[in-house]
Amino acid sequence: MTVVIVGAGPAGLRCAEHLASAGHAVCVIGAEPGLPYNRVALSQYLAGDFDEAALITHDADRLRALGIVFRPNTRVVAIDTEARNLATESGEAIAYNTLILATGSRAFRLPLPGADLPGVLMYRTLDDVNTMLAIAKSGGRAIVIGGGLLGLEAAVGLSRRGMHTTIVHGVDRLMERQLDHSAAALLARRLESQGLSMELSAATVGITGTTHATGVFLKDGRTLEADLVVMAVGIRPEAELARAAGLSIGRGIIVDDQMRSSDPNIYAIGECAEHQGQCCGLVAPAFAQAEIAARTIAGESTAYHPLTDATALKVAGAGVWSAGDIAATDVEALVYDDPDAGEYRKFLLRDHRLIGAVLYGETQDAPWYKSLLGTNVQSLRGMLAFGRAYAPMLEAAE
Repeated sequence: MTVVIVGAGPAGLRCAEHLASAGHAVCVIGAEPGLPYNRVALSQYLAGDFDEAALITHDADRLRALGIVFRPNTRVVAIDTEARNLATESGEAIAYNTLILATGSRAFRLPLPGADLPGVLMYRTLDDVNTMLAIAKSGGRAIVIGGGLLGLEAAVGLSRRGMHTTIVHGVDRLMERQLDHSAAALLARRLESQGLSMELSAATVGITGTTHATGVFLKDGRTLEADLVVMAVGIRPEAELARAAGLSIGRGIIVDDQMRSSDPNIYAIGECAEHQGQCCGLVAPAFAQAEIAARTIAGESTAYHPLTDATALKVAGAGVWSAGDIAATDVEALVYDDPDAGEYRKFLLRDHRLIGAVLYGETQDAPWYKSLLGTNVQSLRGMLAFGRAYAPMLEAAE
């Protein structure tokens, strides 16, 4: 049976490895021109932590050894679900028995005046980063629109490459989905100590310039000058190919517990998939979905169970972790706050049960806190903030 995977990101390649090891003929189609690479590590490449070659996850020798046929620089433009073939941009038809869509997400471009000017970049692909690096060689000023994880990664990287970098964020704190105000303030202070500037609660209403972007125009009337503008305001599931083929679409490609779409011969995994109303944006659930799809195709009885919502990150050298419902109301909050040491921990309890947690600085006990979510932690409340080493032998989670 021929399995074709559209998308050469981490989820697509993980699925391809499982299928190839089970004896299936596997073809992976990638729209980008090069070998498969680790998109998650783009921030480290941008910051100069390693070179481009270190991004590659599967070179030609490894693909050959795995028995995976890889077709780079091939853009699929249509799916014929009746004939079971794909149409490429070059006019070629590629047949499949089973199709797996691992098309990921696309960067969202704000619909602003001047958003399409040269010098306005997205932060999503290797080409995006290489273009940033070429501009950064001349120094100058960079403005990153967006104070979420992607925006901070881009800002830190450009700053380390010698650009004076300003983060413009429309919300009053950084990483508002993962951090509360106190943890976000610690992060902002750390970034400022590393030379970055910030404009919070600052709405961008346009990109200035005629033939090339020269800055951003804010709602309060100010204009911030820039030689480079990076939009990092979020991602959207890449589901247009599936939509055009008539598959069921919500925010992403709707799948069941086996990662099947509304067409039983087509699966979807990773950021493009929507399972039980949720789209994943992290590598761990994408890998889990890849494994479920591969095992289902191999004839096993299996089902995908969403992982507990948790975010573990390293931002500007600081550990950041959050899990559960950190925006919950009508809760009791236990807080440990040491701004001088850059340590912050917050635990949200309802009826003595841990329902959410935020860690900033030291995050080594994150797996333990994650295991406690939903459990009664009354016996631990006096030492909860100090980590597992201070917990009694009979923990509430056991």
